Amino acid sequence: MIITKTPFRMSFFGGGTDMESFFRENGGAVLSTTFDKYCYVNVRHLPRFFDYSTELSYSKTERVTNIDDIQHPAIRNAMKMLDMHEIRLTYEADLPARSGLGTSSSFAVGMLNAFYALKGKYADKKKLADEAIYLERNLCQEAGGWQDQIAASFGGFNRINFNADGYEVLPVIISPDRKKQLNKNLMMFFTGFTRFSSDVQKANAVGKQDKTAQLKEMLALVDDAERVLTDKNTDLDDFGRMLDHTWKLKRQTGSAVSTNSIDDLYAKGMAAGALGGKLLGAGGGGFLVFYVQPDHQDAVRWAMRDLMYIPFEFEDGGTRVIHYTPEMYEPKN
Repeated sequence: MIITKTPFRMSFFGGGTDMESFFRENGGAVLSTTFDKYCYVNVRHLPRFFDYSTELSYSKTERVTNIDDIQHPAIRNAMKMLDMHEIRLTYEADLPARSGLGTSSSFAVGMLNAFYALKGKYADKKKLADEAIYLERNLCQEAGGWQDQIAASFGGFNRINFNADGYEVLPVIISPDRKKQLNKNLMMFFTGFTRFSSDVQKANAVGKQDKTAQLKEMLALVDDAERVLTDKNTDLDDFGRMLDHTWKLKRQTGSAVSTNSIDDLYAKGMAAGALGGKLLGAGGGGFLVFYVQPDHQDAVRWAMRDLMYIPFEFEDGGTRVIHYTPEMYEPKN
């Protein structure tokens, strides 16, 4: 039996520039971190006592004898890609799916990690990220960028650069005290709305007004935000003000990014003293994160009292196997 643990990610700057259609031509960069909320994938070979050969448990339960009958596209395509048979897979998570934290990509990375471990093979973080991108974007044909799979696989606080040749992951070197202060100044709330990121991406693509200018400005903000984090002589609060700037730009990139109710919540948080914030993920719902100086946090929490507050800590482990018991498995002839 194998159990993998894979973190969720929080993206601050550059989201949207990780879309292949943009970065192949213009380059791209994202500033993001993983944090201490995880998804767990438990995989083992299914004993041959049943009249089905594969059992899957996520928000649904599936029992099938033919891999082609699996409804979950990522599991079906991953099992075919890695030639997996006769398995029982269970998924569970600390936070809900479809909520803007890259949950589907964390699942894809964690599942591939578990499949390789079940085969007794080691897959490094780059291989897991690359294959999760291929699985979701090519095999499952889901619209979206590349940052989620990379963040979930590598873990930590990173700048991820994208170009015509692919990507590179550069850890952001922040003093421990400054990193702790940033963590302390961030407040996350669950809006309660969930949606498929790929649906939001498709809805935003329909308008097809050119978003290149906004995306280029959002890309430039990655440099500025990284400088604020790494240069201890700058004012850390500028990070919060830049979040407000990037959120306003993001809202211009598609009608499905925000809704009236999210705009109202954001305005309430800002009025209560937040310096900036953004909706995490492609948009349309999920989690709001605000940058709030300690003196104003009680006021912001009161303004957001109808929403669930989610305390969190940054993490830097990325996906890992947390339980490994090898199994003897002989394929059926």
